[in-house]
Amino acid sequence: MRYYPVNLDIRNQNCLVVGGGGVGKRKILTLLECGARVTVVSPKISNEIKALSKDRHIELKERNYRSSDLEGMFLVIGATDNEEANRQISNDAERARILCNIADRPQECSFVLPAIVKQGDLVIAISTSGKSPAFAKRLRRKLSGEFGPEYGKFLDLMGAIRNKLLQNGKSPEAHKHMFEQLIDEGLLELIKHNNGKRINTLLERVLGEGFALEDLLSTESKE
Repeated sequence: MRYYPVNLDIRNQNCLVVGGGGVGKRKILTLLECGARVTVVSPKISNEIKALSKDRHIELKERNYRSSDLEGMFLVIGATDNEEANRQISNDAERARILCNIADRPQECSFVLPAIVKQGDLVIAISTSGKSPAFAKRLRRKLSGEFGPEYGKFLDLMGAIRNKLLQNGKSPEAHKHMFEQLIDEGLLELIKHNNGKRINTLLERVLGEGFALEDLLSTESKE
């Protein structure tokens, strides 16, 4: 296996996108969604990205890429069709020991970006190690139909239950069997069918009094 699977926490990290077109916009949106501070460098920046920068904090530099643009960056994404610029970005990043991805050029990357299926906090990453992005996208479409919004709500509920148990002094090992029981007894399916009454019955039977769906999700949304 060439690539080490990992999920990066890039909240408040400085990230550089070189390229101001459609590909660059997609990379920018994902970085922003993950809480990064984004800088965009490109001699031409699309009106969509400029409009995006008015609503979200993005620093725009409407000029050619310079090696000095990497200073203070956590990672860089090359989203340009200029092969010479791509090689320079990759070489500069390698020298500076900065994570680098060049769109559609796995040989120039220190990491590749997977296709993603996302429902709330459920994130399923699909990678073909750069060999067939088209197949990764096909798998993403297939899995998107299998994992609906109930998975996001399910994780919100499980997270709220876990936090409450921890606040009550329960160790993670002590309540592991409770989570397994909730899963085995069909909590996810009950959420899918929005059966609040049966969900609360199941929660009380497994966890005891004081665990109600509405209260738990209300607490989770405030945190």
